[in-house]
Amino acid sequence: MHFHAQFDENELDVYTVQFVFHLTGPVDADRLRAAAQALVQRHANLRASFRRRKNGEAIQIIHRQVTVPFSRLDLSGLDELDRQAELDRLIAADRFRRFDLAKAPLLRFALIDLGGGEHRLLFSNHHMLLDGWSMPLVVGELLELYRTGGDPAGLPAVTPPRRYYDWLEAQDRTAAEHAWREVLAGLTEPTLLVPSDPSREAVAPRQLRVTVPDALARRLRERAQSSGLTLNTLVQGAWAVLLGRLTGRQDVVFGATVAGRPPEVPGIESMVGLFINTLPVRVTMDADEPLSGMLNRLQEQQSGLIGHQHLSLSAVQGLTGLPELFDTLVIFENFPVSTGASEEDQGNALNVSSFQGEDSTHYPLTLMVMPGENLTLRVGYRPDLIDDATARSLTRQLERVLAAVADTPQTPVRAVDILAPADREQVLTRWNDTARRLPATDFLELFDARVTQAPDALAVTDDGVTGLSYGELDARVRGLAFYLAELGAGPERFVAVALPRGVDLVVALLAVLRTGAAYLPLDPEYPAERVAYMVGDACPALALVTGETAGLFGSGGPRVVVLDDPATVGAVAGARPVVLPVSDPAHAAYVIYTSGSTGRPKGVVVPRGAVTNFLCAVGERFAPGPGDRLVAVTTVAFDIAVLELYMPLISGAAVVVAERDVVRDPVALAGLVRASGASVMQA
Repeated sequence: MHFHAQFDENELDVYTVQFVFHLTGPVDADRLRAAAQALVQRHANLRASFRRRKNGEAIQIIHRQVTVPFSRLDLSGLDELDRQAELDRLIAADRFRRFDLAKAPLLRFALIDLGGGEHRLLFSNHHMLLDGWSMPLVVGELLELYRTGGDPAGLPAVTPPRRYYDWLEAQDRTAAEHAWREVLAGLTEPTLLVPSDPSREAVAPRQLRVTVPDALARRLRERAQSSGLTLNTLVQGAWAVLLGRLTGRQDVVFGATVAGRPPEVPGIESMVGLFINTLPVRVTMDADEPLSGMLNRLQEQQSGLIGHQHLSLSAVQGLTGLPELFDTLVIFENFPVSTGASEEDQGNALNVSSFQGEDSTHYPLTLMVMPGENLTLRVGYRPDLIDDATARSLTRQLERVLAAVADTPQTPVRAVDILAPADREQVLTRWNDTARRLPATDFLELFDARVTQAPDALAVTDDGVTGLSYGELDARVRGLAFYLAELGAGPERFVAVALPRGVDLVVALLAVLRTGAAYLPLDPEYPAERVAYMVGDACPALALVTGETAGLFGSGGPRVVVLDDPATVGAVAGARPVVLPVSDPAHAAYVIYTSGSTGRPKGVVVPRGAVTNFLCAVGERFAPGPGDRLVAVTTVAFDIAVLELYMPLISGAAVVVAERDVVRDPVALAGLVRASGASVMQA
């Protein structure tokens, strides 16, 4: 908590705690101030501040005397609407108003007079001073001190915290480390519900409160009693199952806050201060194991760790070698809360009709379970990482798991259903309703339609200024296709294409497709060993190169066609027109080599129908139109290049092919965007 408070002193401190007490009847403000002062003077650790020595060591300083901040505000003169609005503003402003850890005391009071015998008492403190167990103790003493006018004589003697520190120093750290090592053995990664938060900026969490249906709460208590398990175990086990489903893991870790009040310390139950500790809970789940078996193992594990809960989270985490263990926290509030006034001397009693508390943590999601007359779940979540709908969905899913725990504990873990009927309908039916009419044509036919509609419109350029119109591009493509057909290019045969980025690359790719063949795109900058492997694996019949890239192919490989060789230029110009095959959607369009999970690239053959499908599907969401220009920057050896090169050509737009050196230079690329008047670029 000290670290988080010091990390960025210009941001909010999420470990600021606020309680708002609703007071009815007369309130003597001076008497209440005296009670608050006496309370702080009575407990030394409420007079603590925290500083750092010159060597960086953090120390706690207990001040002999402090003055408790106690402010008074009078809203009784405002009309009802303005009074409520101002009250809400004051409470919100106080909620995350930072404490200076170097200045004691790290608590404050504000008494707000609403008129008509109604008051609100704001009591805010830094969590480093008090834990949840301490709050009813503090409030009870405050009420008693108010009754006595600040005289502590009638209160029991304060149990000195030194008893706890002495106990802590006497614990066997080596044994604790051994116990935690056993529990966390084999853990290889953290369990993270949301993406990591690299900024680490503090964000005010939102709170969602849900009351578990009374019938389910009753069945859970009955299940706990009949099975010899605690309600806390049932909740932790249910959260483990849900967390496993949400993260796709059968070995999960989440945080749990423990009271940290060992019964061996005399008077520990009445000590005021911060004794809690947050520790990891690891749950391994066998998909075929019944819930009851998993819950029994969980309780046995946690019971065995009770004597070792004094070890700090940082120390436990250090045993794993991992930078973090979890990003969700479960807190089970198992301490009594009472704000009843003393029955003695009712004339001086402070009447607390109700109260509400607000606290938070730095974790993306905190599940607080509050048993009582009702079983309440309070979910605190960071809205920048978890949206409101997801938070609500999590509570519904948790209730479903809790119902399985209560009603069908013999259910195998894998069979626990976290989806409500409406959610299941969405996943299996609405999201899966992918039936659609497939395109009735081929993407080359869509290109042909654009050639017919606007033959003079710019189709492709590589400098942003000059290029080929649709009519010119079509003529170039067909001329080269005729020549390649003469050389044997045709359906279900591969033609390697290893050309520099530019207009000629687009011409060559389309020409191969015109013959019915499929192309094998080769990035000229690929290592020679990779190129040789791909060529040897795909066995292309032809290879289209320039004089610059001809060296990629040695003897014994495919027939090499050097497109910028004068003899080839003449042969292409003199090629006799032939009837090119009708496109078959089942025929291959190209083969792309993946990086290869085994270390060797793998060729994936993509059929022409899939390319048409892809282009038309993307076109329904986004498609440039006539007048648009799309800058193509992706290597042709990567699948997404078909979107950059062909989407503009079936949409009546122009493709601007960024050359290799331009792609690598942000300034040059920006210049190409400006020169070409480009309207679209994906990267």
